[in-house]
Amino acid sequence: MDFSKLKVVKVEKRDGVTTVALNRPEKRNAMSPQLHYEMVDVLKELGEDEETRVLVLTGAGDSWCAGQDIKLFFRDLDDKPKERHRARLANHEWRWTLLSAFPKPTIAMVNGYCFGGAFVQLFACDFAIAADEAQFGLSEVNWGILPGGLVGKVIVDGLSYRDAVWYAMTGEPFDGKKAAEIKLVNKSVPRDQLEDATMELARSLCKKNPQTLRTIKESLRLVRGMSVDQAADYLLAKEREMRFMDTESGRAEAMKQFLDDKSYRPGMGEYRRDDS
Repeated sequence: MDFSKLKVVKVEKRDGVTTVALNRPEKRNAMSPQLHYEMVDVLKELGEDEETRVLVLTGAGDSWCAGQDIKLFFRDLDDKPKERHRARLANHEWRWTLLSAFPKPTIAMVNGYCFGGAFVQLFACDFAIAADEAQFGLSEVNWGILPGGLVGKVIVDGLSYRDAVWYAMTGEPFDGKKAAEIKLVNKSVPRDQLEDATMELARSLCKKNPQTLRTIKESLRLVRGMSVDQAADYLLAKEREMRFMDTESGRAEAMKQFLDDKSYRPGMGEYRRDDS
């Protein structure tokens, strides 16, 4: 795929970390139908890209994503049912189906405004680091729009019920520090430290066994809705699958380093992958 031909998405690769930026800075990276279509193609391509070990999702300029483009996604498509349907499918496909199941670790690097529909891809990412100065909000109530399109679902699953109701019904904005406090993001840092903090996490993930990371990610997302017995059975099956799928033999190598070489101790140095 020729990423240089993309109009509203920007892709950059560096040392195993691929940064994908929503690229409509003049609109605070509000999501248009075209952006949805491009993101579907980008995530499908990067999911099988050998150079990509970790994906960082961010926004160009001073915004992460201001939600859906009210004009292009809503008003302009109100009387175009076929185009509206196509845009809705792409919108859901990349923001949840592809991103939440992306086969590699994903990090939301929230550099600025994160509003409304942007909460879906925020929760779809495995990790989230925000700038202290970033601004968050569920502004749908002010537009006469329901926090739909999965927004309502992800906020009640990912936040406390009281916080979800408060911000959805008041539309009150809050900053990155508050987002970290209510566990919307893992942590917040000053804006000038955001990229360094994100890349530090990304580089540490690049050193981990990729199949193990993928299996952990798949397992934790699914066991949340299972009974104890279902989860135990499923996790045993995933463990066996992981050993079969792991081309690096990470389990055997880690045991060798721990038991034989005495070169790895949990909390006292890192497990070494061959290429790290």
